[in-house]
Amino acid sequence: MEHEHSYVAHGTKDAHLKRLKRIEGQVRGISRMVEEEQYCIDILTQVSAVTRALQSLSLGLLEEHLEHCVVEAVRQGGAEQEIKLKEASAAIARLVKS
Repeated sequence: MEHEHSYVAHGTKDAHLKRLKRIEGQVRGISRMVEEEQYCIDILTQVSAVTRALQSLSLGLLEEHLEHCVVEAVRQGGAEQEIKLKEASAAIARLVKS
């Protein structure tokens, strides 16, 4: 899905990238565990940790979107307000389903 709007980091881009690198390392660790045929429960524990880390990142990004993009769109009003509110609602629905 392409948008003409860009990611606005608001000073958190580096923190998000650091967290993503950590998650990437965790996923590589899970791959190694599977390759080494480690105990299933240990692998599932690591999958759960990665899932929680991704959910935490998602919530942080959503919070930034609401605090900055949606608030600015509401200030502007009009069609942009409706678009941003619908986007936020859809994002929340996706997070709730995951």
